Amino acid sequence: MSRRVLGPPALLLLLTGCAGVQSALDPAADQAARIETIWTLMLWICGIMYLLVLAFLAAAIWKARRRLAGPPLAQGQKSDYEQPLLRALNGWVGLTVAGLLVLTIGSFFVDRQLALAEAGDALKIRITANQWWWKVEYEDPTPSRSIVTANELHLPVDRPARIELEAGDVIHSFWVPNLGGKQDLIPGRTNRLTLTPRRIGQFRGQCAEFCGLQHANMALDVTVESPQAFAAWAEHQRQPAPPPTDPRLVHGRDVFIGATCANCHQIGGEAAFGETGPNLTHLASRPSLAAGARPYSRGALAGWIADPQSLKPGNHMPYVATTPDELNALVDYLDSLK
Repeated sequence: MSRRVLGPPALLLLLTGCAGVQSALDPAADQAARIETIWTLMLWICGIMYLLVLAFLAAAIWKARRRLAGPPLAQGQKSDYEQPLLRALNGWVGLTVAGLLVLTIGSFFVDRQLALAEAGDALKIRITANQWWWKVEYEDPTPSRSIVTANELHLPVDRPARIELEAGDVIHSFWVPNLGGKQDLIPGRTNRLTLTPRRIGQFRGQCAEFCGLQHANMALDVTVESPQAFAAWAEHQRQPAPPPTDPRLVHGRDVFIGATCANCHQIGGEAAFGETGPNLTHLASRPSLAAGARPYSRGALAGWIADPQSLKPGNHMPYVATTPDELNALVDYLDSLK
């Protein structure tokens, strides 16, 4: 892990529970590197202009003090500083125009590179933003090999990913700072974004457009891995949940299907086909819970089911009345969904 992304990002991870680093100044993909280039260019130009403003201000104050300390000018007499000041102003206008021209040209070329990002043999992904979680779908020409998961994004290194972005309710914004720039998700419209990761690691994505009460708790765990590791992960995700054999897990599954859980959530291989909430087929393999609100653990899962509003106030998961035994059996079953 790069040294320069420790500190505030690491502290943020401890607070949010979302695995991965978040820094736009530590690019791990082609798109983020190009954005950092224009950011660095802007920093240098604006920094130099700022220092020049301070230098001119200091010079003006110094000359004004000298003029006040000298003899007063006679009527109609011109100051010795008038011509140099006029030349300095003309030079300053030229310098400003040149700086803006460089920024405009640089921005044009970076935007063009981002828009024309190479997407041959791209991994096709559709991400739908909801209040307040992410639905992630990996498309495949064979429908049975498509993958549906939630709040996690896995990408193979050195392969472009063409991501279609949609919103299920209000305007959201998809942003993984280490991999690329922001892209809005607007209801009724499909936007697209290409990411080409170049470094293996875990990164933090988030919604970057205020979308309601729990906007801050709408994170996305992003894992960039080797092609072999990605293929293994994808093949595992295609597998349905194994039918439980332990009596307690069977009881937990029956609670899940018999309660309102199955109306909103889907579990592959079971009679649960809900589309309103996240797909839970491999829930226990995810690093965080409730879109990064907490690191995943059995205790956090139990607390989430028992009282979802205390963990994430305003979310759309209803309270489900269960007895202590039913709750423990349900948590045991969901915790077995690796």
